[in-house]
Order: sequence, then structure tokens, then C-alpha cells
Amino acid sequence: MTLPKDFISLADWSSDALHSMLERARELKRLRANRTPTPTLQGRSVLLYFEKPSLRTHVTFEIGVAELGANAIYLPATQVKIGEREPIEDVGRNLSCWCDAIVARTYSHGLVVDLAANSSVPVINALTDALHPCQAMADALTMMEHGELRKDRLVYIGDGNNVAHSLIHLAGSLGMKLTICTPPDYAPDAEVMRNGSRLAATTGGEIRLETDPAASMKDAAFVYTDVWASMGQEGEAAARREIFAPYQVNAELLSRAPTGVRVLHCLPAHRGEEISAEVFESSASVVFQQAENRLHAQKAILETLLLA
Repeated sequence: MTLPKDFISLADWSSDALHSMLERARELKRLRANRTPTPTLQGRSVLLYFEKPSLRTHVTFEIGVAELGANAIYLPATQVKIGEREPIEDVGRNLSCWCDAIVARTYSHGLVVDLAANSSVPVINALTDALHPCQAMADALTMMEHGELRKDRLVYIGDGNNVAHSLIHLAGSLGMKLTICTPPDYAPDAEVMRNGSRLAATTGGEIRLETDPAASMKDAAFVYTDVWASMGQEGEAAARREIFAPYQVNAELLSRAPTGVRVLHCLPAHRGEEISAEVFESSASVVFQQAENRLHAQKAILETLLLA
């Protein structure tokens, strides 16, 4: 199986490759629960370049790298200022001399793409304004633990943002059933939708766009939401709260879904905005299992890229 050099977009990866990573993530989770060491990347070094604040991404990558036996080097953006202090071409070539992989969490998606183009080592997209593929892999792992990926419909409600974009790529690549429900002017990027739909046509997936939250619930096995204003959109927060109010995931909305529906959220959550506190803390919520699965999914991604 030929694999891409980088992990930037799920649309670049085959269904077989993604399934293999997810199965390995399940195995790594089981081994960790049994306290079985997995030093498969002994002697490697992984650089973590972060422009955006982070809790889950930073901690899970740093712990994951250590548990695989490698060294994690955290490099804050303020120390490097890629494109200002030094051209991205030079940064990528320098880092490739010393590191076995680069994990980048940036505002600009183009920066990660350019970094990968100028690096001879794998580059992992740990979040950009366009995509969040590592999160989507943890989401898929969580869904596997509570249902069937190709059978159970995932309904994403809220902003057509980077999380929604990676879920579209995931659904297309893995043949999942996905509904994206947003206010009319906040739909996902049209090109992302075209890519996802093209992939779904070959894998048996189905991707729907909706604007009516209640209608989208009729066959939901999983309901997913995210904050209404992402990092960098703070100035729009007040206006977005008004526009997105009918899209809150709350008990009334979940009552329209089939029995046994599960609730997902990539975190951080704003209780009382995109999700009610009642639902967030309910037995339907698997958000902290989802957060834990970031660790296992990312370890599998690292192994796949560095041991392929």
C-alpha cells in the first residue's frame, strides 16, 4: 500500500490506510490500558510547532510521542515566526535535518502545506483554519467504540468550520453516512463538499447538507457540535450567538433522534451556547472518551508515517 508522505488532509488517504490506522489506534489503546510499553519509535524526534493555543492537541501529542519512545520538542511560533524571521523554505529544510516528523498547529492552512512541500520528513496537520484531521480520526475511533462507522449516521450541527471539513473528508474516504446541518450562510466550503462527495461516490458513503436541525435528527446515531466562533473569530461571537441559537444541541433537539443517540464535541465547549450543560453532562455524552482518543489516534498516525 502506497501511503502519502504527510498527514494534512484525510482526502489524501485511502479507505484501507485509514482503517488500518484506526485498528492500530484501538490496539494501542488496549495496550496502554494494560500498561504494556510500545516504544516503536525509539530514538526518533518529533517537533511540535504551535501557533494556536492548545490543551488536547499539545498534551496528547507530547505524551503520545514519549509513549512511543521518541523525543518531543515543543517549538512555540513566537520563537521562530515562520515567514518573518526566516523563510518557510529554510525552516522546513533545517527542521528536516534534525527531526523525524513535524506536527504543526497553525492559523493558515497554506503554511502547513508549504512546510510539507519544503520538508523531507512527514508533516502532520494538528489543526489549521481549514482542516482538523487528527480530531476526525479520534472521532472515528469513538464512533467505532459505540457503533458502526458505515452504518450509523453522524449528524454535525453548527458552523461549517475546519472540524466539519475534516468530517466530510472522513465520511467520503470511509464510506460513512454524514449530515452537515448549518445556518444557510455558514455551510462548509464548496470545494471541500465536492471532494467529500467525490470520495463518497467511490466508497458508498452519503453526505447531506441540511439547514433544519430538527429534520436532521430523524436518523442520527451520533450528534456532533463545535463552538460557534472559532479562534480568530472572536469579533463575530455576539452575532454568531444570535444566528446559531436555533442550532443548540439540547434535550429538546435530542428527543427527536432515535433512542441511544450519542453526543460528540471536539472541545473546548461553551455550555449554554452550542450545547446545553444538561446534554454535555448526560449519559449520552462521550466527549471525554472522544478527547482521550486523540492520544491513541495520533500515536497510530505517528507510527504509520514513521514506520511505513
